[in-house]
Amino acid sequence: MIEIGAIVWGVKDVARAVEFWTRALNYELKYPMADDWAILAPKDGSGVQLSLNRVASEKAKRHHMDLFTLEPEEEIARLISLGATRMDWRYPPDADFTVLRDPDGNPFCVVHC
Repeated sequence: MIEIGAIVWGVKDVARAVEFWTRALNYELKYPMADDWAILAPKDGSGVQLSLNRVASEKAKRHHMDLFTLEPEEEIARLISLGATRMDWRYPPDADFTVLRDPDGNPFCVVHC
């Protein structure tokens, strides 16, 4: 099984985005906010997280989805069979995610949770 775990949203100002999105969606900070990152979750506990990531790019494609799964290798294979492709990425040594592209070239991550 796979499900959307978080939408990662690129923003210029994380604090401003936290203020807006917590109010707009009735979300709250899941952890203390960092200068370049914040995770918001529904106050009632049900729903998709919104992760805010500081970006410098003016390009429109600053967003991607994180798909959470306990079976990442199986899900990656299934998604590739549906038309996804692996994206070249420089992973940190302890990476718990794999970056793929959908058939339109939009990036998304499969995250082991």
